[in-house]
Amino acid sequence: MENLIQELIKEGYLKTSLIIEAFGKIKREDFVLEEYKDEADINVPLPIGYGQTISQPLTVAFMLELLQPQPGDKILDIGSGSGWQTALLAYCVKPKGKIFALEIIPELMEFGKRNVAKYNFLAPYRTEGSGSGVEKGIVEFVCSDGSKGLEREAPFDKIIVAASAQKLSEEWKKQLKINGRIVAPIKESIWLLIKKDDDVFEEHEFPGFVFVPLIYD
Repeated sequence: MENLIQELIKEGYLKTSLIIEAFGKIKREDFVLEEYKDEADINVPLPIGYGQTISQPLTVAFMLELLQPQPGDKILDIGSGSGWQTALLAYCVKPKGKIFALEIIPELMEFGKRNVAKYNFLAPYRTEGSGSGVEKGIVEFVCSDGSKGLEREAPFDKIIVAASAQKLSEEWKKQLKINGRIVAPIKESIWLLIKKDDDVFEEHEFPGFVFVPLIYD
């Protein structure tokens, strides 16, 4: 994985020290199917079943750099799939942030949950050097239609989407805090939206990406 990380840094996809650190700590091989373990460090998407993939590392790096997750952020992760991006986000927001991981396919949600559990982001855990303090789980998985967001936990600091929608969900916009960020694939482009006011968004488009389609109820 180290060679891949250095390649992504050299090519300008990984820039932020916290995100680079997360890539080094959260091993992609822990989130792929057994038959693809040997390919986990290759910069390609890999099948995870049910017509879904674990995204190409380059794409995940690009989207996380746009999102800029920070310690303490509350982030909605839509289309959590294998759980790799979920775990990268959890690493960035720890120890007091929160990730709500939405996955519409129940079997995939369980797969992602098992993978993320390898890093102690789910159950209560004791942090190193924290004495008697016990942190709550950072990640909560929810099986639901991601296009609707998660109103009960809104507003969010950031929202990231791992599958391509035909248009940006109005629910995502409503459930975002002022100055919050949405990073989402719309058709063949990745979009970054920064919320300036209730109905005012700064928009940036980055074309030339391919994603599996977002699944709706």
